[in-house]
Amino acid sequence: MAYELNVNGKPMTADVDPDTPLLWVLRDTLGLVGTKFGCGIAQCGACTVHADGVPIRACMTPIEVIGEAKITTIEGASALEVGRRVQQAWSELDVAQCGYCQPGQIMSATALLTQNPTPTDDDIDAAMAGNICRCATYVRIRAAIKRAAGQEA
Repeated sequence: MAYELNVNGKPMTADVDPDTPLLWVLRDTLGLVGTKFGCGIAQCGACTVHADGVPIRACMTPIEVIGEAKITTIEGASALEVGRRVQQAWSELDVAQCGYCQPGQIMSATALLTQNPTPTDDDIDAAMAGNICRCATYVRIRAAIKRAAGQEA
């Protein structure tokens, strides 16, 4: 079945089965490989993208439920002012080690700062819960979110 999608502000078409996870549509059909496969059960956050600005786990979201939602992937995050600030802070603070989880981390952080430009530590913890970093760069992730929010210590 053909699905008309809006991905990173561009119209795209994917001819896939209705139950195909959005992750595989993005990676295998549309060639947007920045979104990563981690656990496959929506627990690690590596596959986080935005649907109308809300972070979702693409590995467990079937294409048939996307409808007319505007999808933003890590490839489109820099088109958002908040996304640019987050990516700049990530780079300045050398957040990534292996880097595998970082697309999902950045997408969750961007959604947080879009919805709450001045988050507390508790807000950051809640928004980033479920985004696992096996390299344990959580202290740098928090610092980068604060820097992107203009809350540097």
